[in-house]
Amino acid sequence: MFPNAKGSELFSVLATIDPASQAVGTVTTGWISAGNHHTLLALVQSGVLGTGATLDAKLQQATDASGTGAKDVTGKAITQIVKATGDNKQALINLRPDDLDVTNGFAYVRLSLTVAVAASLTAAQLLGFNPRFAPGDASNQAAVAQVV
Repeated sequence: MFPNAKGSELFSVLATIDPASQAVGTVTTGWISAGNHHTLLALVQSGVLGTGATLDAKLQQATDASGTGAKDVTGKAITQIVKATGDNKQALINLRPDDLDVTNGFAYVRLSLTVAVAASLTAAQLLGFNPRFAPGDASNQAAVAQVV
């Protein structure tokens, strides 16, 4: 592809749910335009889950950056991670912009994590790959402090 490109030039950190002990409930990233990259990837991470806890993750879509008409993206949810087998695991959700309901104007995406039963350590990133306008690291969210 691009053998001389740095890895950081080929993808962008678009949004994150920073590592934390997440209380029971749902947290989401902000809404991200899906059109600036050829593919998106959600990386979901569990740490130690609380007793009996579960972790769900899904991608949602909207028609604008404020979340108008928000709905789930069909087929873009993980199988629930459970305490018995789910400590310190990762799950990936791939998305192409054409997976969205583009016919009805859906062009924005966000990642949603839901913890149930007990607080649990979680983190997640929404990454954009193969930027339409290189380099990819120019689209990193403001929280990216360093690219070396």
